[in-house]
Amino acid sequence: MAKRFFVLVMAALMLTMGFSAVTAQDNVIRIGYVTPQTGPLAAFGAADQFIIDGVLEAIGDGLDINGTTYGVEILVRDTQSDPNRAAQVAADLILVDGVDLILVASTPETTNPVSDQCEAFQQPCISTMSPWQPWYFRSAEATQPDFPGYEYTYHFFWGLEDIIDVFITMWDSQETNRVVGGLWPNDGDGLAWSDPVVGFPPALEAAGYTVVDPGRYENLKDDFSAEIATFRENNVEIITGVMLPPDLGTFLTQASQQGFNPTIVTMGKAALFPSVVETISDGLGNNVTTEIWWSPSHPWVSSLTGQTSQELADAYTEATGNQPTQPIGYVHALFEVAVDVLQRTSDPSDPAALLTAIADTNLETLVGTVDWGVEGLPPSVTKTELVGGQWQVGATYPYELQIVANPNEDNGIPVTGELSLMSWGS
Repeated sequence: MAKRFFVLVMAALMLTMGFSAVTAQDNVIRIGYVTPQTGPLAAFGAADQFIIDGVLEAIGDGLDINGTTYGVEILVRDTQSDPNRAAQVAADLILVDGVDLILVASTPETTNPVSDQCEAFQQPCISTMSPWQPWYFRSAEATQPDFPGYEYTYHFFWGLEDIIDVFITMWDSQETNRVVGGLWPNDGDGLAWSDPVVGFPPALEAAGYTVVDPGRYENLKDDFSAEIATFRENNVEIITGVMLPPDLGTFLTQASQQGFNPTIVTMGKAALFPSVVETISDGLGNNVTTEIWWSPSHPWVSSLTGQTSQELADAYTEATGNQPTQPIGYVHALFEVAVDVLQRTSDPSDPAALLTAIADTNLETLVGTVDWGVEGLPPSVTKTELVGGQWQVGATYPYELQIVANPNEDNGIPVTGELSLMSWGS
């Protein structure tokens, strides 16, 4: 520990004196990419290597920037789903590897500690795949009206207001008693989603729903009996939350065993992935609903490869044999933005030049427009589209995610199915 502390201190001193372990002066741009590839969040990073291979192929021999050709290296670092390790690897990328730009994706437990390190060490950073509120309000100062915004970190994704709208749109299409049970953990997502001011509870109550909240629980919980009892006592018919993938299976299995069978289960984060739904015992994942950030049906085209969403999804299946997942679109878009920024910068080794290029971004990507000049949002935040989906028995795969709700019909994302109530054990 002492040795590591010494190394980081010396690296920090080198940085302040204008040196780094590696510099872009050798005409190689180094991009650090921080992602959870192992641990409970591993599903978010499962397609990373496929995307990175495609990005490097598209870049080819390098990027032409102001008449100079720069090679590109992508340094991938696994957080192991641990926020502390996320911060550590980000610091190493900055202080030891001397990266020019950091990209980070997948839940506040990844994006927030990495973004904090980038602010501390004055490192340009672009992040995604975390609702903008838990990312932006990671600093207590961000709640103050005079907060100027972050200087080195930029974020694109949807917000809590969008996912609340999507969930309510799905629920309003069905006859229920409008009593909702919340499963919000004691982590960055859970605290934001359950927030009494900007989270789900006040918004659901304003929409005519009754919220039953048994309180925050610790991730990787092995017994949800107390929560199930509370939901049963309060006649809960709708379950929602933002669980880790293992916790969703645990909850649904125990709910079935204990005779609690809600008619709608709408779960953020955990229900995003077919690998999770397929492994829940007794078919309990059938008809679970969730948000959809990206799908093969999304109407946009990659600025980097020219692929449609369907073409990229088909390429992923051909290369891996696996069903496409939502992070594919966003990780690809993250690198689209990075390449666009680098090609517009006056000097890829100059943080100030990179930040100017990031702030000036207005790019059509595979997930829609990324533009940090939109009014009405906090500084360094921009939003993307969101729709609602349901896992239904599929024709090609055991379960396939159908788009069943789109509150914003003008975005061109098609509805591909109709929402059904939960069918327990089928």
